[in-house]
Amino acid sequence: MKYKHLDIITAIFVAVLILSNIASTKITSFGWLSFDGGMLLFPLAYIFGDILTEVYGYARARRVIWIGFAMNILMVATFWIVGKLPADPMWGLQESFDSILGVVWRIVLASLVAYLVGEFTNSYLLAKLKIKTKGKMLWLRTIGSTVVGQFLDTTIFLLIAFAGFLPWSLIGVIWLTNYIFKILIEILLLPITYKVVAWLKKHEHEDHYDKHTDFNPLKLKN
Repeated sequence: MKYKHLDIITAIFVAVLILSNIASTKITSFGWLSFDGGMLLFPLAYIFGDILTEVYGYARARRVIWIGFAMNILMVATFWIVGKLPADPMWGLQESFDSILGVVWRIVLASLVAYLVGEFTNSYLLAKLKIKTKGKMLWLRTIGSTVVGQFLDTTIFLLIAFAGFLPWSLIGVIWLTNYIFKILIEILLLPITYKVVAWLKKHEHEDHYDKHTDFNPLKLKN
């Protein structure tokens, strides 16, 4: 089946993912709250992941998740190659480039592992809960899957990226701030999620139930 809007949702999902990863290079704070800049945008990736699974099903969401993963790899490879290229002496900003966009492989590994585990967990739970609830209580399914997915995402990222590098007290503050903020964003934007899901179901003539889906995350075909 050919969908009218799946490509747009995919493009937005990937753009949000890449922009949030770039923005996460900055750690900011408000009072006792400390968090990375990507937190302002990254929760939207989970919301669009919810929309993809709810409307188009797990198999198509799985494909989009892998597309996002591939684009992340492309972004990292591009920054690494550009960083290694000789800098024009007149430019004089090589150190600044390395500080902001330079590839730190531990951070890259943390980001990629956390992304895959969190997104696939979120999509899997949402698809299974949709069958259990017979398509009802979208609020429960989106929030419930995000609570688990974001817990794994946030925990895995911080442990791989910063354990032994940042003080545990700071890691704890960043974890708590990030996790609570991500869940709050999901809740606050729930009315918009409802409207987008309803609009897509109507215009795409699709409301997929994953009753016979192969949930193997490594399978790329629908």
